Amino acid sequence: MSHYTFFANAAKNIESLLADELKGLGIEGVQETRGGAHFSGSLEAAYRVCLWSRVANRVFLPLAQFAAGSPEVLYQGVQAIDWSQHLAVQSTFAVDCNVASSNITHNHYAALKTKDAIVDQFRDRTGERPSIDTEQPALRINLHLYRNEATLSLDLSGESLHRRAYREEGAAAPLKETLAAALLLRAGWPAIAQQGGSLVDPMCGSGTLPIEAALIAGDIAPGLLRPYWGFLGWLQHDADLWQSLLDEARQRRDAGVMHIPPIRGYDHHPVAIRSAKANLDRVGLMGKVIFEQCSLDKLPPCGEGEQGLVIVNPPYGERLGEESELPMLYAQLGVTLKACFNGWRASVFTGNLPLLDQLGMRPAKTHSLYNGTIECKLLHFEVRPDKPGAMHRGPRPLAVEERSEGAVMFANRLNKNLKNLGRWARQQGITCYRLYDADMPEYAVAVDLYQGEQLWVVVQEYEAPKSVDEQKAQFRLREALSVIREVLSLADSQLYFKVRKRQKGAAQYERLATEQDFHEVEENGLRLWVNFADYLDTGLFLDHRMTRKLLGEQAQGRDFLNLFAYTGTASVYAARGGARSTTTVDMSKTYIDWTERNMALNGYRGVKHQLIQADCLQWLRDAAGHKQRYGLIFLDPPSFSTSKRMTTTFDVQRDHVQLLQDTGRLLTPDGVLFFSNNLRKFKLDHAALAQFEIEDISAKTLPKDFAANPRIHQCFILRNKHQ
Repeated sequence: MSHYTFFANAAKNIESLLADELKGLGIEGVQETRGGAHFSGSLEAAYRVCLWSRVANRVFLPLAQFAAGSPEVLYQGVQAIDWSQHLAVQSTFAVDCNVASSNITHNHYAALKTKDAIVDQFRDRTGERPSIDTEQPALRINLHLYRNEATLSLDLSGESLHRRAYREEGAAAPLKETLAAALLLRAGWPAIAQQGGSLVDPMCGSGTLPIEAALIAGDIAPGLLRPYWGFLGWLQHDADLWQSLLDEARQRRDAGVMHIPPIRGYDHHPVAIRSAKANLDRVGLMGKVIFEQCSLDKLPPCGEGEQGLVIVNPPYGERLGEESELPMLYAQLGVTLKACFNGWRASVFTGNLPLLDQLGMRPAKTHSLYNGTIECKLLHFEVRPDKPGAMHRGPRPLAVEERSEGAVMFANRLNKNLKNLGRWARQQGITCYRLYDADMPEYAVAVDLYQGEQLWVVVQEYEAPKSVDEQKAQFRLREALSVIREVLSLADSQLYFKVRKRQKGAAQYERLATEQDFHEVEENGLRLWVNFADYLDTGLFLDHRMTRKLLGEQAQGRDFLNLFAYTGTASVYAARGGARSTTTVDMSKTYIDWTERNMALNGYRGVKHQLIQADCLQWLRDAAGHKQRYGLIFLDPPSFSTSKRMTTTFDVQRDHVQLLQDTGRLLTPDGVLFFSNNLRKFKLDHAALAQFEIEDISAKTLPKDFAANPRIHQCFILRNKHQ
């Protein structure tokens, strides 16, 4: 049986859902990438994805990849494929094309050259040529041309997989079925349905969300009704295999339809309800989903003891609805949710975030998705009647009338920083940075911004000296938190509060909670996991942003060693920079596991990337007799450590000479050692380290957002002197 590599594409921000879905289908070799996921297997794998994927747009079988810097070279590359193996001369075909950053600049022209190459090959060999059919060709061919590199593929889906063949065409501004399925998956509907929970869409339109919810709950293949597929006219199509998959899907449908929990859809417009019922009839689920005409303010409450998910895609000023009417609509939605669905989960999908204030609810979680070209948010709520959520570990914010005049000055400073540092961060492509660092002594907090699928803000209070009145300090803190929330337009779930005290030993790394509150952020094109709740630090030291970049730039062709590695972010940079190998050492299993997750998130796995859980000081003593040497080492020890897992205590001022000497013995003759620490009064003993050439790069590695705090860290480059 032939083995192929395939590619399934998906809308932006849905790639991870697609990858998880493919793995759930038992597909092999799944690799998430920008715009979709690669996978491998026999034709059965591709057929199964076509039939069962709820979020993929199309499924491609790449035939060839070649340089195509000119129309002539593109033509030759297309002709190099034996098209008689794929397409009958009496058949039809079409060519879709997407061109970017290439010498050929027009999609239509590239598609025309591809079509000519195929037609000419048939005409030269047989005297006949296949016909063009742009609507439903027997074979649809896709050309992707990026930076003069052409990828030519068969479109096995034939047309977008969102076409499930149940929806009445022409309904006003419907959600694509693939997006509706993605919303339901993000909202946790499969688990809710499995537990027998209900689903309600109070503004269902033509019924896409409730119908997709029924398909998910009933184990019904989304492609089961489609009469047209791109592989049906392909000469290598396996009709018996396809029929067996259809038979299996029908058997699963017959069994699963009995387990669909209560699903209801409401809409105030009678035309929408008629369309929803017609769509439900086409999909064969009449009686399994209830559609009723009902306005939002008249919605019946859920039954006693009933639990489940309310999911809604209200209008948001694009294509539907009058902008002036929308605030009232969202306010009514909030009232209805709290009046009718106490204790339920709710998910609201919108492209107009300011309207969410009208709901009177704060989201527990947010996802970013796209409805066409419109960037939207899917916000998840725990419905509680008029009970506001609590900020994550922090004192109650102050109302405006309770604040002092200093709050206005603090707000002005935040806005000024947001304007200046925000512009700098956007220009530099920086998504995580320090916005404020006790700029005003009265408001002794640090404010760090982390932008991922949404904005998160970590506020750290610097512990006030005993000379400061405790009540006054508490008032200032509550005032600061209130202003931060308003200036940055934060929901409580986006704000994390911590108190930064003078740490002893490894206390800065100790667990504060066990919420596993991990989120993905990006830095210099790398993806990294952060955790805002469980530890004092988040897993990403923002002041070392430039240090990590320098390490990446030095890593090409070198073996890299990362000591006291924390979450391994430096190892990720070194791997991306072309390190021949990486070795990451940390005493904590938590941080070794975290490093593994960071490495894997960026595609770095295997024997060339070693992860070692060990006391770094003992490991250095043991490694002194080993033959392994490193061309690049990053050494970033704590200021103090008294961990029970260490055989001795550690003081970076007292012990740095021995530490650097032990580490220096592992350098190659031309190796480079980066040494950093954050002890503010640290002084490097140059005389005792005479065997090294030493360069102080503290200023060079100080980012703009930490410029007011130049002692945040000290950083040095050490090289062995040649004898």
